[in-house]
Amino acid sequence: MKITVPGIIVSIAVASVNGYALANWRFKGSEFFFTVLLFGAFIPYQVMLYPLVIILRELHLFSTLPGIVLVHTIFGMPILTLLFRNYFASLPEELFKAARVDGAGFWQIFFKIMLPMSLPIFVVGMIIQTTGIWNDFLFGVIFAGQQNYPMTVQLNNIVNAVQGVKEYNVNMAATLLTGLVPLAVYFVSGPLFVRGIAAGAVKG
Repeated sequence: MKITVPGIIVSIAVASVNGYALANWRFKGSEFFFTVLLFGAFIPYQVMLYPLVIILRELHLFSTLPGIVLVHTIFGMPILTLLFRNYFASLPEELFKAARVDGAGFWQIFFKIMLPMSLPIFVVGMIIQTTGIWNDFLFGVIFAGQQNYPMTVQLNNIVNAVQGVKEYNVNMAATLLTGLVPLAVYFVSGPLFVRGIAAGAVKG
């Protein structure tokens, strides 16, 4: 939870502002920036492991909670920015123009107009990040450090323990407990997830 909750909050906060800016506040080079960001969604994680280890080491964040949260934020950014950008682009443009005419600025429009209409896409982003962060093994075992291992790493250590008799009931119980969090999120927010995907993910 110490990894998942901050990772969700930080990545969604940054990606929502990115998507809002790319959809409504076009700047010079915005399309190029968006294209580069999209390419980031297709880069294999393994390619970036060694550079990230060096960067986090130099920032003194390697094997720390802020370090693993930063890694999840970086790798969640491309797909989340795409979703938020498409969703904000699908909202009525007249609302944005009317707010500009009334003198509203960047943050006023974002917090008072865009956010109240964007619950479905925020739920989509939360589900995507919850699934990705909670089920992650690779980043957890490399960047989190032994004192911060996530559930997936701990579960692997339990199941693949080589000492003693295999306790399959304990292994199954640990597996079910590990899967409860994303399962609960799916059940609670399923309808909003469908609405968010339908409204934003297929437009742009």
